[in-house]
Amino acid sequence: MSLTTNAAFSLQNVRKTYRQRGREVVALDLESLSICAGEYVALVGPSGCGKTTLLSILGGMLTPTSGVVTMDGASLVGMTLAERTRRRRERIGFVFQTFNLVPYLTAIENVQVSLFLAGMSPLRQRERATELLEHVGLADRLDHKPCELSTGQQQRVALARTLANDPPIILADEPTGNLDPQSRAVVLDFFDDLQRQGRTIVMVTHDPSASQRASRVVRLAEGAVASQLAATSDAELLRRSA
Repeated sequence: MSLTTNAAFSLQNVRKTYRQRGREVVALDLESLSICAGEYVALVGPSGCGKTTLLSILGGMLTPTSGVVTMDGASLVGMTLAERTRRRRERIGFVFQTFNLVPYLTAIENVQVSLFLAGMSPLRQRERATELLEHVGLADRLDHKPCELSTGQQQRVALARTLANDPPIILADEPTGNLDPQSRAVVLDFFDDLQRQGRTIVMVTHDPSASQRASRVVRLAEGAVASQLAATSDAELLRRSA
């Protein structure tokens, strides 16, 4: 597969290895993979197949042992650590299974952290964080700490924080893994809305109800792409564009 001009990510001959007990362990060995801007991709496969490693490479948190990785046409491998950090802060929003909320901060303060790092004024930080928390249905939980929120509410705070800097790319690692069915549906509807806004979404998941929402499912096995399946039915495409 050749590099595409509208690719959010392109990977060519990407390999990630580790040394473990004196031997080389291959975590990822991809010949080629492209993810188009605005695409919603689910990464699936058994534990240990390389899904989280791939997501970490896309986010610039891991450097591959070899190969070419581009984001918006720029080489991630060729960037300095500071350049990758800046691009990650400006272009990518992360969603984690464990939420990664600061336990001693309130919901609104957790969202404000990203805005503070972006240099936004305190007044605008609070306005923006309030808007985002209202958007995810937590207008009455602004001053609650994570321990005072349900699991589903904590994930919604994490989603609000993810959108703080309006990133065009969302990388999600098992975003529905710890949620009850109702909260899972809320999060997946939220992701559908993000794609309709034109954002690129790459989601690692073991949840069939989550992968079915994606426009393409990429299955990994032993660090390589085993199969890819795109949503092609007219009914499914209409549902996604509604």
